[in-house]
Amino acid sequence: MNSSMINAMVSMNGLQQKLDILADNIANVNTVGYKRKEGSFEDLLTTLKKQPDSFTQPGRLTPLGFNQGWGSRLTNVQPDLSQGPLQQTDQPYDLAIEGNALFEVLVDNNGTRAYTRGGSFQTSFAANGANILTTREGYPVASADGRRIEIPAGVHDVQIDAQGHITGSPPYGGRIDLGQLGMVQATKPGLLSQVSDNLFTIADGMNTGDVVQSIVPSEANRISIHQGYVEQSNVTLADEMTELINVQRAYQLSARALSSSDTMLGLANNLRG
Repeated sequence: MNSSMINAMVSMNGLQQKLDILADNIANVNTVGYKRKEGSFEDLLTTLKKQPDSFTQPGRLTPLGFNQGWGSRLTNVQPDLSQGPLQQTDQPYDLAIEGNALFEVLVDNNGTRAYTRGGSFQTSFAANGANILTTREGYPVASADGRRIEIPAGVHDVQIDAQGHITGSPPYGGRIDLGQLGMVQATKPGLLSQVSDNLFTIADGMNTGDVVQSIVPSEANRISIHQGYVEQSNVTLADEMTELINVQRAYQLSARALSSSDTMLGLANNLRG
């Protein structure tokens, strides 16, 4: 009875974490650039039991041993980087990625990088007065050489092509080069840690080069940038609701098993010889 209670309790803990993941996905179904999260589970422990020798009978074919499980636990949460639908906005600093890539952003003055698919960018004034390209949260968008992307005073008609090359029109006419968007491709998405709805960092202790690699959009790698578009969340509400119902039923079953084990333990404690 104790083993069944432990099994139910551990399973309920893992299912509660799964419910939290599903709730987060559903809450961000309309968040620009959001990537749904997926949880991986594994057995917590499996014990091999052996039945007494008296179970050995002539003609018995089944083995005497049996496995006793102790529930499952959540081992890993990783983002699903599959493509979300693109929505046209016609805003010059709204950018959407088509293909497997992420924008690079700078999260501090030491050059620490983070990565996002949320391309709803804007221009903001830095502490030195420079007009720079940032995310909605104010993080500077990194260029391919690791610097901030500045929009000089008077420059208008900013254009960003499919390869992420940025140009603008100065007051004196013509076109000037404003830089190249810094982009990476995740080779091991499971090692990306989600620190906010749209922002990912490299897990502690991991080498950046083992998780992401710099990339330039091209026809060869089937990656391109769309100016005036944003990528919507890749969460499918119907799928998440179906999974939510399944997890809730599994949680109820584990709760019932825990309650039944507690009842049986109470009956055993109340036995009188």
